[in-house]
Amino acid sequence: MSTANEPSLWPTDKLTALRLGRRLVTEVAASGPGRRAFVDIRPVATPDDQNASREGWTRADRERTFQLKHWDYAADRIDGFDYDIGALLVKATSVIGESALTEALQAWGLRPEQFVHPWQTADPQ
Repeated sequence: MSTANEPSLWPTDKLTALRLGRRLVTEVAASGPGRRAFVDIRPVATPDDQNASREGWTRADRERTFQLKHWDYAADRIDGFDYDIGALLVKATSVIGESALTEALQAWGLRPEQFVHPWQTADPQ
């Protein structure tokens, strides 16, 4: 069961990134040799986010909708433009709010501190 303090499990910089609509990624065990796998958290942009962007600022939101996706890729295609050839979507879900996000990650066997910014990984997306 989640509590109001549960989002504090997140490192402050990563929780702030999610609230501001930034994507986070972690590499996970792949399905086999010659494969690499990643789970990403993608905050869903809303019309309010688009309005804020047009005005030149970024809107924070604690109750965003988040999409989680676990992708498994052919390792030799990670660095190319065709990374999606042979890619498999292992599982996906959408949740609303930080507590639900934390619960979904726990159900997937992941921890908030595993996630980093996409540029800190080999994630091809």
